[in-house]
Formats: sequence, structure tokens, C-alpha cells
Amino acid sequence: MTRGSLSAIMLGAALLAGTAAGAQEPKQITMWSNWPDEPAKKDWVSARVKDFEAANKACSVKLSFIPKADIYTQAKSAVRTGQAPDIFYMEPDQPEFLAGGFLEPLDDHIDLKGLEDWAKPAWTSKGKVYGLPVEAYTVELYYNKDQVKKVGVEVPASSQLTQAGFLDLVKKGAAAGITPVSQGVGDRPFPGALLTYESLLRKLGKDDYGKLMAGELSYKDPRIAEVMGWMKELVDAGAYPKSFATLKLGESHYYFYQKPGALTFPDPSWFTGRAFAPAESGGMPTDFPLGIMQFPAMDKGACPTCKTLAVAGSYVLYSKSKNKDCAGALLKSMATVENGTKWMEQVSLQTGLKSDPAKIKSPREAYFKELNARNEGVDYFFGTPLFHYRAKCAETFTQVMNNAFPAGLISVKDAAEKMDAACLKG
Repeated sequence: MTRGSLSAIMLGAALLAGTAAGAQEPKQITMWSNWPDEPAKKDWVSARVKDFEAANKACSVKLSFIPKADIYTQAKSAVRTGQAPDIFYMEPDQPEFLAGGFLEPLDDHIDLKGLEDWAKPAWTSKGKVYGLPVEAYTVELYYNKDQVKKVGVEVPASSQLTQAGFLDLVKKGAAAGITPVSQGVGDRPFPGALLTYESLLRKLGKDDYGKLMAGELSYKDPRIAEVMGWMKELVDAGAYPKSFATLKLGESHYYFYQKPGALTFPDPSWFTGRAFAPAESGGMPTDFPLGIMQFPAMDKGACPTCKTLAVAGSYVLYSKSKNKDCAGALLKSMATVENGTKWMEQVSLQTGLKSDPAKIKSPREAYFKELNARNEGVDYFFGTPLFHYRAKCAETFTQVMNNAFPAGLISVKDAAEKMDAACLKG
């Protein structure tokens, strides 16, 4: 008998016992989730918990929505004292939880057939899967169709500007008093590097970009220096908001599609979590002329069709949980094709759960159509830099490539030297 079968039988026994006892209190598990300010995701999670409680009277769930940064801080403290919640939100860029033995393998709790094969590696270690990959994303370049046309730039049928064409867009936006690129690093370690690294991926191609992520290629490589030199031109031309250093991720959404408005917004496709909220709650106006470009094609780039694909918001089971039967059963109930389809419908974002495209009914059909068009024929590279970089290299990436370099505070040469010192092996 497998461990999963045994767990199911034990849970079933608990259910029967609960029925027989009549008034017996259900076993309560605790669950910490991100997305307190993203209504669609919050609603999806809340509905899955309610469905589970309705079908499992022996279990109840104390669900809390907490900002991601606070979850990480609280979870790091809680796992060390044995007080962590039974289930908590996590992303694959926090490997210390797995390395510390704080996560329970899910293989014996959920049906792994409910997960996309491309999503499993993000949470696989030594042959076991440790996370339920609810949220997946590609890195996209959103733009305001009307404003881009207003400053005199025509986006070609390929939806991809050239390297010079994007620089021209930035200069024309700045000249017109419109911020060319909405972006801020006030509360995140990665947004300031999105444009740089998507450009590096297209310049280098997957193999050499993979070497850069592995610390096997120097930032002094002439191709990298060329892309960083172009990025420096964008920065010097006024690409980013003056509030770049303090602007938070949620605020950068509002900056793009509400006030003061910007031409473009590089953002993972989790864009929809905030953008598709009601306008009065900080969402995008329903008549906003949203478009999706490809990131610019670099001169003599090895892979203009390359793009980053990654797994983000996931749920993990605490290894010291005293309620693994109920907690595992909740995660099992979430890992279904039906729930993956509901996520696509309600959140308008990719998921690591399997889904049925034929059954997706969404009022955002036009958005899905354009997003799918931008991802046709794309050659995916798996993982953003912080998925690959660790320790000092990750810290330097955040300080240099996410903050100082796009803020114009450090030269191409100095940025490359600092990244090599922290990341280059051998």
C-alpha cells in the first residue's frame, strides 16, 4: 500500500469518525497565501478552500492572505521554531526552505498527473516534488497602443521593434513628457532587471544565456557589454520614472495604466492579477488600449524569438506539520485540471496546473488571444535570474542589475566587474 493510499484511508476514517461523533470539531489546518491585493487570485484560492471544506467535514482551514515579503519573513522565523503553518505560499527562488528540510515532498499527497510536465522541475529535488505550482508566467512587454502611436512610433506586424527602434520610442516618449517605461524597485528584487535580461536572452540565445546564469560566461563578453551599453542609453534617455528607486510593483501597474501613464510596462504575465481588478480598486480601465509587444530584437541577436518562462506562486507543505492528512488532502483537491481551467478563466494567467483550453470561458478573450499570439513560435528559457542565482550572486544581482544600473548610478564597466566578482566561477 502506498503512503498516499494510507493517508487517504486515514482521512476517510477521520471523516467517518467525525460523522459518528456528530458534534466533533473538525481538525483545523493553517494556510498562508500571498495575493491580499489581487482579487482574482484571492477569490480563486478562497473558492478552492471552501470547496475542500464542503467535501471534507473532518477538516477546516484557517486561511490568511499576507503580502509576499511578509510571508517570507514570517515563514523563515516560524520554520525554525516549529510554528510554521501547515501550508504556506512559496516561490522556487527560496531554496533555503528546501535545503533546510522544512518542506514535505508532495508525491504521496497529490496526483502529480495534475501538474504540467514543464512546471515540475521548478520544484523537483532528488526525484521528489515539493511545491504545487499554481502560478506560472512568461515575461511580457505591455504597451499603451494609443500613446505609442501618439509619439509617432508604429509597432510592426511582428510586434517586435528593433534595438534602435525601441531606443527611438524611449527618446520620443521622454521628449513628449510621457514616461517611456513604467518600472520601480521599491519592494521587489527583480523588476529593474527585466528589460536588461530579456534583451540579453535574445542577444545570447538560450545556450550562452544559460551559461551566464550558471556563472560560466563573463559579463565582460562583448555581446553582453553591447546590450548593457544600449540599456545605459535607454536609462540616460529617461526611460524610467524619477521615482524608480521607491516605486513599488503594485504602484508601477497603476503608474502604467492610470496615472501618470507610461508607454510600456515590462512585467511578468501575472500583470493580470492587478490589472484586471476593478478600476476603482487600482485596476486597469476597461477601455485601456492595452497591447503586448515582443521585447526588442537585438542587433545580430542569436534568438529574437526567445522568452523567459517561469513558475511563481506555489503552495508547500510544512515538513513538521501535525496535520499532513488534511493539509495534503487540501493540496490534492487543488491539483486538478478543473481547477487549472478555473484559474485560467478567473485570473487570466498561465498555471503550472494542467488545464483544458477548450473549456476556458473568459470575458478577457481578446487579451488571451493577444497573449497567445505573442507566445506562438517562441523558444522558452526556463527561469528568471533569481531562479538561477544564489547567495552573494543573487544579492549582487539585486543591488547592481535591479537597482544601481537601471537607476543610472553605475557604469557598464563597473556593473560587469561587480557581477563577475560575485557570479563568475572558475
